[in-house]
Amino acid sequence: MASDQESCFLCKEYLRDPVSIPCGHIFCSICLKTYWDHADYTGSYTCPQCRVSYNKRPTPRRIGGSRQSTLQRNSESFPPPPPSPDYNYAGPQDVGCDICIGKKHKAIKTCLMCLASYCEKHLKPHFESATFKRHKLVDEIGHLDRQICPQHQKGLELFCRTDQMCICVLCTVKEHKGHDMVSAEQERAEEQQRLGATQAEIQEKIHDRFKQMEELKQAVDSLKNSAQRALQECEKMFADMMRSIERMQQEMAKLISSNKRAALSNAEGHLERLTHEIADLKRRDNEITQLSRTEDHIHFIQTYHMLIAQTEAEELPTVSVNPYFSFGPVNKAVSEMKQHLNEFSNDELVKVAKAVNKMTFCQLDESKKRRSVKSEEAAVYKSVPVKEPQHRDDFMRYDRPGRSSRGRRVSHQL
Repeated sequence: MASDQESCFLCKEYLRDPVSIPCGHIFCSICLKTYWDHADYTGSYTCPQCRVSYNKRPTPRRIGGSRQSTLQRNSESFPPPPPSPDYNYAGPQDVGCDICIGKKHKAIKTCLMCLASYCEKHLKPHFESATFKRHKLVDEIGHLDRQICPQHQKGLELFCRTDQMCICVLCTVKEHKGHDMVSAEQERAEEQQRLGATQAEIQEKIHDRFKQMEELKQAVDSLKNSAQRALQECEKMFADMMRSIERMQQEMAKLISSNKRAALSNAEGHLERLTHEIADLKRRDNEITQLSRTEDHIHFIQTYHMLIAQTEAEELPTVSVNPYFSFGPVNKAVSEMKQHLNEFSNDELVKVAKAVNKMTFCQLDESKKRRSVKSEEAAVYKSVPVKEPQHRDDFMRYDRPGRSSRGRRVSHQL
């Protein structure tokens, strides 16, 4: 709203006791009250300036402060305010009286014989004079040019069923001679019956659509609950499978560790025995060396036979080592287990996806679809066909972007 407004839109005078309404426009308090007092009869309250509608009568807000003081000072130099304006004058959205000269009053009735709209004052002859007794009055309507034949400038009273158009009496002489014609009133009565049947059909469709909408809402709620339960159960079962895999990993680690310890213990025992045997053999070697250097022939002969007898009597066991021993079979077994698990999981996921995709949540029954009366290109809602995944990579496309770290770990392990 412009801050330099000084005049009221209704009375066209300087604002007196200005008030504003929710849309921001400002009027004189008495002008706005009088305007909306007339609107109390219709129950529709609109802004006189911008025509914004309100469901109930708004409470005007008084303009205070320096602005009101200034407006009051400006108004002191002018004569007293004029009488309350007559809000029976036709506005931009109203039908004006065709008889009024200058500023037109609102029309309250339209005569279909005179093809003119009248205000309350100029309508009186239709009630007081017998000349207008047979004229038909209806509530005010605009665009009276639609009620006149464009060729003969006469009122449209008949309906040509052959050409499906409204005509005047003069049209029957030449342009529509010999056509199937009835009065507009008779055609209206017949079409009114068909309109009633059409309205009943539309209301039945509305009821049916509401029923389908409620069923769809319930199905959507059930779908959400089912999906939530399925997610929770899947998370629980995959967690159990992860714990089973972790237990298998722990058992495999125990197996490798126990075999490692047994092999190391056996090897350490053989190493200790070989160490003792090497030390004993070195001792004998030293004794033989010392014996070979002695000059006592008797001592040499006696000791020689004892050493030879001891050496020949002792047989040392041979320690054989497998240079190709490794835990490769364990890795191979785990690798084969992983491959079998991947193939199994892929097959099972594809089976589940196929089973789910075969179930249709909602779709249109094409056999009952009818062409729309208003448009031949009515929008048709169809269920989007889902391509069944054939491989694990296809199935993983259904994976949601925000999956948890646990889900990522399962996919890596599989």
